[in-house]
Amino acid sequence: MVVLHTVIAIVLAVALIIWLKVDPVISLLLASLYLGIASGVGFVGTIEAIAVGFGEIMAEVGLLIGFGVLIGAFLHSAGAFHRLLDVFVRVIGATRLPYALSLLHSTILPSIYVDVQVVLASPVARSAAPYIERNGLPLMASALGAGIFAGYVFVIPGLAAISIAGLLGVPLGRWLLFGIVIGPVTAIVTSIIMRLLLRGRLWKPESDEDVDEAMAEQEAHEMAVVRAEAGAVGGEPRTADAETGTTGAKPGTADVGATGAEVRHAHLGAPEAARSLPLIVLLLPILVPLVMIAFGAFAELFDFSNSFIEFLGNANLALFVGLLGAYLIFRATAGLESTRETMDEGFHTTGEILLITGVGGSLGAVIGETNLDEVLGGLFSADVGAPVIATILLAWFIAAVLHLAIGSVSVAAITAAGIIAPILGSLNVAPVVVGLAIASGALFALQVNSNFFWMFKALLGLSTKGSLKTLTVATSVASVVSLPMVIVASLIA
Repeated sequence: MVVLHTVIAIVLAVALIIWLKVDPVISLLLASLYLGIASGVGFVGTIEAIAVGFGEIMAEVGLLIGFGVLIGAFLHSAGAFHRLLDVFVRVIGATRLPYALSLLHSTILPSIYVDVQVVLASPVARSAAPYIERNGLPLMASALGAGIFAGYVFVIPGLAAISIAGLLGVPLGRWLLFGIVIGPVTAIVTSIIMRLLLRGRLWKPESDEDVDEAMAEQEAHEMAVVRAEAGAVGGEPRTADAETGTTGAKPGTADVGATGAEVRHAHLGAPEAARSLPLIVLLLPILVPLVMIAFGAFAELFDFSNSFIEFLGNANLALFVGLLGAYLIFRATAGLESTRETMDEGFHTTGEILLITGVGGSLGAVIGETNLDEVLGGLFSADVGAPVIATILLAWFIAAVLHLAIGSVSVAAITAAGIIAPILGSLNVAPVVVGLAIASGALFALQVNSNFFWMFKALLGLSTKGSLKTLTVATSVASVVSLPMVIVASLIA
């Protein structure tokens, strides 16, 4: 009955949000109340779980969200993201931007927490969207989600990858040999499949996009500047056809060609002094935190960490350093008044994200009180001695169901590994393969009971339905795409 009530709670939340248009905060709280009471957590226990879940998520990501959104607001106003995209477009081409983003997050950035990754990368993904094609936003969002989580579960030092390997006793070097192949391939193939899925009528901007008012005003102003500057250099802005490579007039977008003058002028709405700064200086508020966090993660991984390195590598401190740098750069170049306006816009966006993220954590906490893991643990205990493929599929299935129920990739992966670890010696499968199967299953269908889902929705400017079509579908595709590679790995391990 616990499984049934969990399914009902998740379906209830989705139905209220999508079909009855109930605000996500109210919908998630109603689903949490139903699940807690129906599954026997109790009246008081349910309320306590909701409050504790909210508080734990805020303690974990509250400052990260606030600092990250403010950094993004400053860099957006300074034109840093448009200048960065200009470099990307000229170097790799507009149609390859989603794959570059996905590859970056699945190989170089797994040492960074997924919450930090989405906070810092979402402004780049949104800014890149108009330069790609009609469905640029969902394509960039899907690539971002696939890249972040493929790296998170497969590539060392992703938190889920390290946790699974540790619980199953898999040497990190051995895990890395398989994960560094499966992770990036999963991310790229998923991005390709999502591009094919989005060619049709799946995406409907009027119902799938829900841009924050402050974000929309800022982007509208910047695109007006782009059009004005494009006209000044000799014509209407153009967009490249993503499939044929041809160009044609399209209002409101910049040229995506490798040498388009309009793209190079896309940052001209920024303050004059900011435009004169080297791009690397404008990006320091992002680069410095990434280096700090990565250094701390690798110090812990290779066992040379100490209290000071842990202090420097703390994500909250790293993003505060980034925010302080962004504030100083912007105030020096744009003045006090513009700095205050940008801060106000950032605060406006942050409040909504914090509330909905916290309530998403509340639902996850209530699910955690239902003891669903014990029900699933019985399935695996009965399967000792099964063939290799059956064992892989069952490990995948348990992790997938746990993720669907709990809403956390890492918790689902850790719980599944904890269930399987005691009987690992009696299985006919190498521990690394069982771990990879758990990682693959834990990717499946990230959806409304995840606090990350709501962060992703708000930061990318998507509706709930749009987030389901991008993040949920992309993680489901990634989970299914990676499974055959795990089976192939069983022939080698």
